[in-house]
Amino acid sequence: MYKTPCSRLTGLVGASVNQKIGRHATGSHLSARSFIQLCKRDPSKWVTYQHLNFLKRHYVIRSNNELNQRAIPKQADVLTIIEDRDDSLVRQIQQVPTIKPMVSEVAPQPERGPESGPGSESGPGLGPEAVAVEAPAVSTVPSAQLASSALHPAAEAAASAVLSGAAGALSEAAGASSEAPHVQVETEAAREARLDRQWKELKVDLAELPDVYARLAKIKLTALVVVTAAAGYAMAPVPFDPAMFFLASLGTGLASCTANSINQYFEVPFDSNMNRTKNRPLVRGQISPLHAVSFALACGVPGLTLLTLAVNPLTGLLGGLNIFLYTCCYTPLKRLSISNTWVGAVVGAIPPVMGWTAATGALDPGALLLGGFLYCWQFPHFNALSWNLREDYSRGGYRMMSVTHPGMCRRVALRHSLGLVGLSGLGPVLDVTTWTFPLVSLPINLYISYLAFRFYRQGDRSSARKLFFCSLWHLPMLLLLALTCKKSRAAQEGPALPPLALQS
Repeated sequence: MYKTPCSRLTGLVGASVNQKIGRHATGSHLSARSFIQLCKRDPSKWVTYQHLNFLKRHYVIRSNNELNQRAIPKQADVLTIIEDRDDSLVRQIQQVPTIKPMVSEVAPQPERGPESGPGSESGPGLGPEAVAVEAPAVSTVPSAQLASSALHPAAEAAASAVLSGAAGALSEAAGASSEAPHVQVETEAAREARLDRQWKELKVDLAELPDVYARLAKIKLTALVVVTAAAGYAMAPVPFDPAMFFLASLGTGLASCTANSINQYFEVPFDSNMNRTKNRPLVRGQISPLHAVSFALACGVPGLTLLTLAVNPLTGLLGGLNIFLYTCCYTPLKRLSISNTWVGAVVGAIPPVMGWTAATGALDPGALLLGGFLYCWQFPHFNALSWNLREDYSRGGYRMMSVTHPGMCRRVALRHSLGLVGLSGLGPVLDVTTWTFPLVSLPINLYISYLAFRFYRQGDRSSARKLFFCSLWHLPMLLLLALTCKKSRAAQEGPALPPLALQS
């Protein structure tokens, strides 16, 4: 019943829509094509990955004695103008009209009959031989070409000049090619420099391996770790065991070599951008990454085995935890957040705890006190060091307090320097040292706090350098004073009971 009206209505609507689409189809096609051509003509306006904020290069600017980061604006494209002087000859040749070759036609020789004599048409005194000689000399040029040459005498002159110049150039080139080529002799120094810049097979020099391994393991930092672990072992209230002391120190040193090697393996692309780390073995290609990882495994497996089996499982667990925190937490956090400094301070505080547990086999308050000394000491030490390396850290892409939060960097250094004074007072309270330790350590603690206060107020390179060099001798002096003021084992165990009286 309603089929016919509905079909008509549908047909009318479809026809109107089809008409509108057909009317605007051409314009839309042209607009899309013009848009594509516009994008092709101006590629500088294309949206590339350089427009994204997290891929922009940053640099450091100095403002009010502080370093801040800002993005480098995208540079405009530089147009290079090249003068094409060598193509002028070709262009002139192309502008000259084509010259048709002149065809020489021999005039037909008149037939001489027997009646021809001296008074014939060929002229008096001219025989058949003379006519044959002079006839080819007569050439006829087509009338159209003569007219064109008469109409364009200037074009013919220009063409002849250009052709003569081209012929001269070709003759000069032929003469130059006929000369003996000049052979440049490469010196031995130039050859070695050229080969040094090329890709070449990596060859490891066995004589350089000890030095490479020492730099891969950061031998100075590893030595500091072993010294703090030895101080923790010596501060423990147990009898001194030389064999256990040696095994604990050796295992701690091997664990530190493993952590430092894996850290350099992960940071090769970023170390190459920093002046402080660009000469590391992996950056310079002195050893391969596989070689570095093999060295790390060769140090880590025996080190953790020694700490776990030869010392005690608790010390081995702390060694494995330290490797994990340094390689899997501290190393990636350096490019993500400033919290990496606090994680790194925990990593540095674990070695003296490992020395204490190696001697006692337990986590006592004295072990936590020694770890607290190392934790607080690292902030004035590292913050002062990173303050003078802000440009380097920024170039490498590391998020350090000195780069992103300079005010916090100075405050944290001062706060933890003052914390060393309070921790020294806890020594006798926890029965680790005598009451003379807070008194004899007060001068050096006040001095580093004073330098930290100057660094907080001034915030310049000179104050940061003084605080850093003071931290280098402050930690060994503090540990030595704590060792000399260590409470004796008899005093920690309490006075001995008097012997029982003999009963009659």
